[in-house]
Amino acid sequence: MSGALQATFQNQRSFGTVPGAPTIGTATISGTTASVPFTAPASDGGSVITSYTATSTPGSITGTLSQAGSGTVTVSGLTGGTSYTFKVKATNAIGTGAESAASNSVTAQVVGQQQYTAIGCYCWLAPAGVTKVSVVVIGGGGGPGYAGYCNCPCYGVFYFGAGGGGGASLAYKNNITVTPGQYYPVRAGYGGGNNSPGQSSTFCAPSVTGRPGGQGGGYAGGTGGALYCGLSGGNGGNGGGAGSGCGSRSAGGGGGGASGYTGNGGGGGAYGVGAVGAGGGGGGGGSNSNVAGIGKPGGGVGIFGAGSNGAGGGQNQPGCPGSSGSGKLYGGGGGGGYGQGSNSYCRVDGGSGAVRIIWPGCSRSFPSTNTGNM
Repeated sequence: MSGALQATFQNQRSFGTVPGAPTIGTATISGTTASVPFTAPASDGGSVITSYTATSTPGSITGTLSQAGSGTVTVSGLTGGTSYTFKVKATNAIGTGAESAASNSVTAQVVGQQQYTAIGCYCWLAPAGVTKVSVVVIGGGGGPGYAGYCNCPCYGVFYFGAGGGGGASLAYKNNITVTPGQYYPVRAGYGGGNNSPGQSSTFCAPSVTGRPGGQGGGYAGGTGGALYCGLSGGNGGNGGGAGSGCGSRSAGGGGGGASGYTGNGGGGGAYGVGAVGAGGGGGGGGSNSNVAGIGKPGGGVGIFGAGSNGAGGGQNQPGCPGSSGSGKLYGGGGGGGYGQGSNSYCRVDGGSGAVRIIWPGCSRSFPSTNTGNM
């Protein structure tokens, strides 16, 4: 053996070489992030492996895992709709070794969302590469009843407040099949005004509907919206009943709470605090039948998945305007006004409905799996 070859051999024995090539596993995809498993090479080159790097084709997008043995490298930031393969290589103190064979091909998913929070009818266009969506819909809350009076000969004027509106139902459905490039009808329902129910909110592919809250009556509170058949969500809370008084003004009932993702909305209060619900509770009416006061609207719910959606609104003080019940934005029942003369004063309309569509529906699902604002 020549002197140069002997020196090289001795150097390799003393300091080691780069690692061998890892064995590639089966790559998987979630959204725009790939998981690339591998098995550590048979030889670490005589020096402990410190990290592994996975590289995509196309794009040369990389991910790194710092450990010695087998594992899975995560590669993020891929482009939706693009197909990728991956190779993995190991690094030790000497350097970086050869790459593995290429993995199987995986296609990054298109990730996105569309929400409709202004009342009206729309057409949603399924984007290129989107075949599965998840949808949540919230109906419009019911409006309060009509407050007023009647003139009784033996008592004089008898005033009555308005019952609170019912809360709307929330419904959601996951992993709905859609066709890229096709339009799908959407409606975000309005909240009910004086003596009128709310309007349902709907996504059609197939139909996912959040039912509206019913309007309050002259005394009785409105009925909460029922959960649409076969969907997940809950029922809206009923509105609170109204108060009445002789020779005075009267109290309105509280609105019912919209349903939550996993339970029903709370019922509206009549004079007292509304019940706590899985959505938002209803508010209270006026302080008593001889003092004018309006009911607080019911609490609503948000469209970004399950979470804290609000307790019952507190009892409203006499006079107007009444403050809103605690909770989120959509679907709470309206608060009833008080009667004076032939008019209804200081009523609060039902909360409007909303629709939110997220994709890909196979990996983003209500009530809480990757449903945040992206």
